[in-house]
Amino acid sequence: MEAFDNFLQGTVTLFSDPIGILIFFGGVIGGMLFGAIPGVSMLTLAAILLPFTAHLSPEHGIMLFSVIYCTGVYGGAITAILFNIPGAPENAPTAFDGYPMTQNGQAGKAVGAAVMCSAIGGVVSCIIMMAATAAIADWAISAFGPPEIFALVFFGLAVAASVGAKTFWKGWLSILIGLMVAVVGLDPVGGIERYDFEMPYLLAGIHFIPTILGFFAVSEIFVQAEKKVRGSYEAPKMGVEFPTMKELIAHKFAVIRSIVIGFFCGILPGIGATLAAFMGYNEAVRWSKTPEEFGKGKLEGVISSETANNAATGAAMIPLLALGLPGGALTAMMVGVFQMHDMEPGPLVFINSADLVWVVFAAMFFANLSIIVIGFLETKTIINLLRIPFQFLAPMILLLATVGAYAVRGLTIDVVVMFLAGVIGFFLRRSGYSVAGIVLGLILGKIGEQTFAQAMQMLHFEWSGFLDRWIALGLLIAGFLTLCGSIYGAFFKKKSEPASTDSSPPPAPPPPAGG
Repeated sequence: MEAFDNFLQGTVTLFSDPIGILIFFGGVIGGMLFGAIPGVSMLTLAAILLPFTAHLSPEHGIMLFSVIYCTGVYGGAITAILFNIPGAPENAPTAFDGYPMTQNGQAGKAVGAAVMCSAIGGVVSCIIMMAATAAIADWAISAFGPPEIFALVFFGLAVAASVGAKTFWKGWLSILIGLMVAVVGLDPVGGIERYDFEMPYLLAGIHFIPTILGFFAVSEIFVQAEKKVRGSYEAPKMGVEFPTMKELIAHKFAVIRSIVIGFFCGILPGIGATLAAFMGYNEAVRWSKTPEEFGKGKLEGVISSETANNAATGAAMIPLLALGLPGGALTAMMVGVFQMHDMEPGPLVFINSADLVWVVFAAMFFANLSIIVIGFLETKTIINLLRIPFQFLAPMILLLATVGAYAVRGLTIDVVVMFLAGVIGFFLRRSGYSVAGIVLGLILGKIGEQTFAQAMQMLHFEWSGFLDRWIALGLLIAGFLTLCGSIYGAFFKKKSEPASTDSSPPPAPPPPAGG
């Protein structure tokens, strides 16, 4: 009851202050808008606003950033679903099934599911955050280190090989292509140059934002342009039908599973919503009775990824407020906001600035609820963009993607990388490889390499150290079992196909003439 009373007090404080209300709604709308623009993400908005928070009160400054975080993660789902352009890396899995749903005339259903599940994931994570911040933070920091995070990444890659490719082998080759791209640049431990071809740009590695824009948006433009030339192009079917409550209830286990995964990934410092979205999607594929339907417009794919990435937002605040450890880039900026006001995040915040904490908690809770209202209001309007003819829509998408790729670091070479990835992605898609697998390999590969290097240093370069950490060992075993099961399934399916063909009944003889 004490937590509920504190929440009510925080709510009253938030909505009784006109300036606080203005900042709250400004953060909600700004997060959605910047989250929907590729390359110009919520981090861009946060970086722009960071110096100005020095002129705000601590409550208003921290509250603004927390609201931007909640709505910014959702915002990128809209462009991912309608145009195959993820607004941020955490929205990439949403495009795997969201864009095929748009092509099937189910854009409204996909966006509606993203709105509802983003709100559900965010609200539930906020409730858990308010109820058990300190206890959960202590457990996460003590039980999860680099070895466990590396094992989690390995498990995720093992599951991801089955997403979007025509065969198991092409799925794994797609993952390996992504991993190869991820190792370009400086070694995270020794600073050794790798595959830079004496190009200074490549020393920093290939940035994933231009790569994602190329593999998703640009390659899709090429695919649709080819269809236009061949005369087989079909405009996306208009559809504003939202998912029914019955459909959402039918996916209740996917929602619950994704909330757990998203919250779990969110409380791990440095992981956040991106890994949560991919893990939520991968687990949906792994537990589905029809995994072959993913990547072709399955509602559960949208539900799982959007629930997971928004569930990570509330969880990411737990290590920040309880231990002073940022869970990602935006929460790291929030540490700067604290320090601008001569404060340090950590356990003492709950004692010295309890009012601030509960205003932030209340703001995050209502920001996630506002996703439902604003999301449904904008859906019927924004879906009308699909009415624009392809010859006008394609240049608009390419322009938006180009601006997004350039805005990341202000480098022209990022635009070149985007178009190069688009061309490569176009030919790989024609050959049955998985663009989703390549992106998974790229993003998770960077995380996995860094945590593996940290884990080996932590374990004094003894491989046996993984055996002494039961969580890491369990995840590694699960990954190996998943891999072995996929290999066995690939061989078994290949061997069983001829047998099933031979056992089919012979065709019936034709009827006699004149009968």
